[in-house]
Amino acid sequence: MRETLSRKTSLVWLAGCVGVALSCSAPTAGAQKTSAPQLVDAPSAVLLAQNLQQEQRATPATGTSINNATANAGSAASPSSLGTSSDASSTPNASATLTLSGMSGQPISLTRQQAEQIAIKNNPRISASKLIALAQHQVYRETRSQYLPQFYGGMVAEQANNEGRYSVDGLRVTRMLTHAGGGVTMEQLITDFGHTSNLIASSKLYEKAQNAHAMATELDIVLVTDQVFYNMLEAEALVKTAQQTVETRQNTQDLISELTKNKLRSDIDLAFANQDLARAQLLLLDARNEYLKDLDALSAVLGYDHPQNYQLVDDSATPPLPAPDVDALVKLALQQRPDLMALDYNQKAASKFSRAQHEQLLPTIKTNGAFGGTPIRTDQFFNSSWFGAVAADLNVPIFNGFLYTAEASEASQRAKAAKEQLRDLRDRVVRNVNDAWLETNTSYEKIGVTEKLVEAANLGLDLAQARYKLGLSSIVELSQSQLQQTQAAIQNINARYEYELSLSALNYQIGNMP
Repeated sequence: MRETLSRKTSLVWLAGCVGVALSCSAPTAGAQKTSAPQLVDAPSAVLLAQNLQQEQRATPATGTSINNATANAGSAASPSSLGTSSDASSTPNASATLTLSGMSGQPISLTRQQAEQIAIKNNPRISASKLIALAQHQVYRETRSQYLPQFYGGMVAEQANNEGRYSVDGLRVTRMLTHAGGGVTMEQLITDFGHTSNLIASSKLYEKAQNAHAMATELDIVLVTDQVFYNMLEAEALVKTAQQTVETRQNTQDLISELTKNKLRSDIDLAFANQDLARAQLLLLDARNEYLKDLDALSAVLGYDHPQNYQLVDDSATPPLPAPDVDALVKLALQQRPDLMALDYNQKAASKFSRAQHEQLLPTIKTNGAFGGTPIRTDQFFNSSWFGAVAADLNVPIFNGFLYTAEASEASQRAKAAKEQLRDLRDRVVRNVNDAWLETNTSYEKIGVTEKLVEAANLGLDLAQARYKLGLSSIVELSQSQLQQTQAAIQNINARYEYELSLSALNYQIGNMP
């Protein structure tokens, strides 16, 4: 939210330019054409403005009503309340939905909850994290397979020199015999004194860690979706404000142009009006560009490779109050933060793996068996048509160049590092929850302050307009009042969306899933 505020506040310049509307309601194009012959006889600029206002009262207004646009301070956060028209239905283009994306077709209405669900379903990062969790389950099954019996089957047919021996197999010399047969061999681990059991436990914990990581990824995407959603709502409100301001500046420029032609205003007033109109048009282009960028970002986080035509619906009319107790939030975060759970499982898995590596130095006991038959044989060398045997195998590591010792030491150091990483994350979670809670309370207080600011700015604008109509003040005073009113309205919009986003950030910090 803070990153977007800087580009939003630049719109306050729209009301701060010197060339502003000379009355609270700008004339229509038709009214300007019909009033042009009367300009010659106008005794003063004040009387001219009054004559124009009287004609506008008899004609349906299509211009700007600054008072009515901001009189409702309670709805100042609504984009329509910041416009230059007091009634959107009275303006020909106001009843139509804004088509900012340049896409054809009816836009799709989208609430924040719908956006979150679409992102959870479509975002590739979430899909990838879930697939990795499924892959980690297979690693657990691979490790557990060492506890299960291993069966192998085979067949062989050999034509050999019965008097010869196979003498290139290391220390062994095997007699070569003509025969054909087959059989089954079996191997079963009896015990390795905890090595395999700890490997299995480590793999299971790594699977839980990956599942928790998938939940953390989902929580990350939800937060990003909320950020982009509120940024886009804010950008849409500011685009509407910029559009209405351009209309106001255009009407002001037309009016001052007529006044200049009739020698009631100087050329410098017209120059200022032209500059103000150009600035408003540039800012409208910037606002539309930011809106389209936010639309691209929203479409991307929802899992689409091209922009979608969405019309956002702000269904959070009454945001909830901030949580009163931060200690309860901290306790909840330490219990349910998925990234904290993932790191905790990783630390436990590293500890189990370290124990397994140390137990490599212990003996391993296995049982082996074989069973089969030799239907084609030489009776001189094969006394029976079948064979079978069972044996116990004891394997004791004596020396392998300190390999097992080094692996055990490495695993122990990694387990200690994982424990420190867990402690660091716990400290950061506590600090982040406190910061998010403070930010939420501050943002909530800003809403009340900016509402009062809007009320004061509206009152100041009413007084400035009255003084200007009576000829008691210059256009500079009216310009400053409009500047302050627009700035207050934009600050009220920013405060509301900042509070909404701070609530989403607080939910993220405590690990609340949508």
